[in-house]
Amino acid sequence: MQRIIVIGSANTDMIIRVDRIPRPGETVLAGRFSTAPGGKGANQAVAAARAGGQVLFLARVGSDVFGRESRQGWRADGIDISCVAEDDQAPSGVAMIFVEQGGENSIAVAPGANARLSADDIRRARECFGGAAAVLMQLEIPLETVCCAAELAGNYNVPVILNPAPARDLPDELLRRVAILTPNESEAEHLTGVGIRDAADLARAARRLIQRGVGAAIITCGARGAYVLAPDYEGLIPAYRVEAVDATAAGDVFNGVLAVALAEGRRIVEAVRLAQAAAALSVTRLGAGPSAPDRRQIEAFYRRQDSNGTDRARPG
Repeated sequence: MQRIIVIGSANTDMIIRVDRIPRPGETVLAGRFSTAPGGKGANQAVAAARAGGQVLFLARVGSDVFGRESRQGWRADGIDISCVAEDDQAPSGVAMIFVEQGGENSIAVAPGANARLSADDIRRARECFGGAAAVLMQLEIPLETVCCAAELAGNYNVPVILNPAPARDLPDELLRRVAILTPNESEAEHLTGVGIRDAADLARAARRLIQRGVGAAIITCGARGAYVLAPDYEGLIPAYRVEAVDATAAGDVFNGVLAVALAEGRRIVEAVRLAQAAAALSVTRLGAGPSAPDRRQIEAFYRRQDSNGTDRARPG
């Protein structure tokens, strides 16, 4: 398989599981604490590697215990970390995550070294872009860095998959360099100004994204599924039915596995279904990085569920 380049953030997640997420000014007792590797970039890199992808991760971590432990974990997953820089001027990124019963979460992030991943870091890794199958990015790093990577990918004719999370304003110049944009509903609303309430709104938002220049749009809708607008398909692909425990990294798992499936030459519908299967499995597990399933687990779930259409959630 050709290399998948993942460019983005790396955090250590500090997770507190509670009966319900505290309101402002409120203290909730009886929480259960754990730590896990995370960050949208790292989560997507791990998901892609476990799904069978050949992954190069381009990121920054601090020269601290969190950075060392993260690098060790990525090596164990078979990820090429030759382009992960160690920053002695900033700590590794951390995220504080509250997870309540049912899997809903609330997250605060201190980006640390992630905020120092620069366009110069991207340019120093330019030779890695040649022959790559895809560049996968998110928005927990500086926008200038994302734009530089998208331009460089275009120079090497490498398709860009951009997960525009967290939501922020994006220039059309960047969007015109994106082969596939994968916002969730709130991110799609932010980028298009279309309030999303039903399938018709999803279609309008997706068309607006195409008008802004992206090659294809995949709007993820949680338990409802994913709305796809691409040259060879348009419509809502329903999600799989599972009992959610922790939805923290579901979107990241979806994107990582989507990149792998497309790199394998799968059509976009089949790639989305495989990514949905991986994301469905991930929400049944605790933690961000640890929740990403391996390829054997994804394939088994995919075959089992797709053989019984009643296991898919109905579109809402």
